[in-house]
Amino acid sequence: MGDGSKKGDGGGLQTDRRMILGAAAAIATTVAATSAKALSLPSFGGGGGDDPKAYTQYGWVTGELDDGVNVFKGIPYGAPTGGGARFMAPELPHSWSGMKACRKFGDQSPQETRKDRPAAWASWNVNVGESEDCLSVNVWTPGLRDGKKRPVMVWMHGGGYSEFNGSSPAYDGVRLCQRGDVVLVTLNHRLNLFGYLYLADLAGSQFADSGNVGQLDLIAALQWVRDNITEFGGDPGRVTIFGESGGGGKVSTLLAMPAAKGLFHRAAIQSGPGLTAIKPDAATAVATAVCEALHINPTKAGDLQKATTDRLVDAIKAVTASGGRLGPVLDGRNLTRDPFSPDAPAISSDVPILLGYNATETTILGPPAGAFDLDWAGLKAALAPSMAGGDTDKLISDFKRLRPGATPSDLYFHISTLRGMGLASWTLAERKAGLNAAGAYFYRLEFATPVDRLRSPHALDIPLVFDTVGKSASLLAPVAADAQKVADQMSAAWIAFARTGSPNAAGLSSWPRYDARSRSTMVFNVVSRAVNDPYPEERAIISALPPTRP
Repeated sequence: MGDGSKKGDGGGLQTDRRMILGAAAAIATTVAATSAKALSLPSFGGGGGDDPKAYTQYGWVTGELDDGVNVFKGIPYGAPTGGGARFMAPELPHSWSGMKACRKFGDQSPQETRKDRPAAWASWNVNVGESEDCLSVNVWTPGLRDGKKRPVMVWMHGGGYSEFNGSSPAYDGVRLCQRGDVVLVTLNHRLNLFGYLYLADLAGSQFADSGNVGQLDLIAALQWVRDNITEFGGDPGRVTIFGESGGGGKVSTLLAMPAAKGLFHRAAIQSGPGLTAIKPDAATAVATAVCEALHINPTKAGDLQKATTDRLVDAIKAVTASGGRLGPVLDGRNLTRDPFSPDAPAISSDVPILLGYNATETTILGPPAGAFDLDWAGLKAALAPSMAGGDTDKLISDFKRLRPGATPSDLYFHISTLRGMGLASWTLAERKAGLNAAGAYFYRLEFATPVDRLRSPHALDIPLVFDTVGKSASLLAPVAADAQKVADQMSAAWIAFARTGSPNAAGLSSWPRYDARSRSTMVFNVVSRAVNDPYPEERAIISALPPTRP
């Protein structure tokens, strides 16, 4: 482990640096606005056939109109992160003169290219560039400089902490803006080892932020929203962060980060409850493995700044293939406690949370070979590795009794989902409710798609929340009409939550807050309903099983 006093000194210097940068940004914003007024810069209206134009504290941007919604893509919120900036906290973007065209999504963080994407997600494919100049936001808004203070919804994309971007058609904001008069922001940030490689104990205090720079990027994006979103018709005092899968984990972690406090006011965690962070010893072991994969002496880990992007991506493949994990690190500096263990973070006690999971997450989350065609012996074999000495036969017998019409495959996907996403989501909701402050609102998505026998898979909630059923044909075409009914309800609930802090919306039954006694849960389907503790025996059985890992 590194010298704690050095970390403390570094933390003080970093805090001072951030204060200076923050003050500089505020001054720059005031000066820029004053200069624009003094120079009588044109107002650049977005009406008629004109492209929409907006002023940020770094310069003018122009976007495009999409069905009456103003859309800006690839607006920088941070400087390039390569070279000497690699593994360092984000810096402010460089200002520009003239009008910057923002009609094209920015580059995504460098990442391993996967070729095993399920065909059901083909509708969401998008081709974007890739580089270490990846810190950009995309904005959809119904109006510019119109004096309105619309709720702002900031999306954290999934893909663990290792892949994807904020540019998928699934995240298109036109329908949300039209339905709810909100402003949507999506973003790219550093991922995998570019965002979460913990080098502090190998390379010294100058790398003290390295294990969490991906999270610091998110904070920088939220600071950009705070400082600029009024121009885009948004309310910087009413910001919701929301994310699915790894995006939910990012949201969970931000709820425990002191530097994020005050930058958002509601949070939604979709199929991504983050209870704990990676511990420094485990994170250092991954960093050591990366150095070894690149034939760099771990005592000279700072040399990783000199490695080419391609070599680092190759190292990602080698390390993750051997079980190495990358994600937020409990570094004692930017993240001083686990996000939701052993309790919910008091620092965000005033932030209401909306969270839940899908009924069969594991149809795409690493199902074992043959999982869709199991017999009863195959079900036992599929469940046994995660039982940690528990009675697999009894578990199967109990669930056969509770779900008499289920096939062995049905039970595998149901049980494995409850053991993972379900249990962690219940735990997070209970701990949040235990603060007796801002509420938690819990849901379970039971709507299903017949595509590839996926049922209610991980990520099915995304097009329903964004109301992008029409852009999700590969996943939802056979049930598009019913999917739209669910999207009408879910998108309305998320908009209501962003607007008021409560997801109660027209067309939904009353949705009470979650607590450990009632366990109120909104069960989303073609007809949705709030139910107290919808499957109490199943929950009790799953909760009593031995943990799958420490």
